[in-house]
Amino acid sequence: MKIFRSLLLFLSMVVVSSMVLLNCKSKSSGESSDKTGAKTTTETIGPNQLTQAEIDEGWMLLFDGETTKGWRGYGLDAFPDSGWTIEDGTLKCLHSGTGEAGAGGDVLYDKMVKNFHLKLDWMIEEGGNSGIFFLGQELEGKKIWYTAPEYQILDNFSTHIDNTLGVDGNRRAGSLYDLIPPVPQNAKGAMEWNSSEIIVYEGTVVFKMNGENTMEFHLWTDEWNEIIANSKFPDFNPDFAKVYKEGLICLQDHGHATWFRNIKLREL
Repeated sequence: MKIFRSLLLFLSMVVVSSMVLLNCKSKSSGESSDKTGAKTTTETIGPNQLTQAEIDEGWMLLFDGETTKGWRGYGLDAFPDSGWTIEDGTLKCLHSGTGEAGAGGDVLYDKMVKNFHLKLDWMIEEGGNSGIFFLGQELEGKKIWYTAPEYQILDNFSTHIDNTLGVDGNRRAGSLYDLIPPVPQNAKGAMEWNSSEIIVYEGTVVFKMNGENTMEFHLWTDEWNEIIANSKFPDFNPDFAKVYKEGLICLQDHGHATWFRNIKLREL
């Protein structure tokens, strides 16, 4: 009887050990279980790629990590010969130390969009400043910011002047530049990757930073017109962000090293 019990105990231990090994193997292959116990598989991809789910939802990859296909300089027919480069699968703006003058100028994706969801990752050098423009127009002799609202990119943990200028942090990373501050202000520091999203749909605009909604505002409304009227922008262009219903997505050259990747767009 003792021998029988010992054998039974031994067999139980073997079964338990086998189940543990199978479970570990399942987890290492990317499998998990939902609340019903059903197996699910998480699709893992590298930078500058689309998942099958994103493809099915209609996402476009705007940057392939290897070429500047689809991109050109603001006001130019081609991509700038200097100031920008492709580095380790990123679209990089080079440091020039010349502020807005830049070395290559702003670059844009050559497609007018109206209702859309934009996603991208960015990283900024210490003390750096850059931005993402949307609904931009190309006016002869004018910079992109004469027409386009800007999702601000900044090293919030530096002595850059925009950390102290503006109102309530409306020049810090994730802000609608010089107009509305983000809540929360959750940008990471220099040389760390941040993920940003801009959603535009029939005048409603949502900003996201690192997975969190940071603001919502509504173009062309009385409230919006008042915000613009009380800013500096009408001094440069009375039509700033007021009449443009579709436009260009543009990445800023503000003279600081900035890296971009995973630039994805879905038209809504």
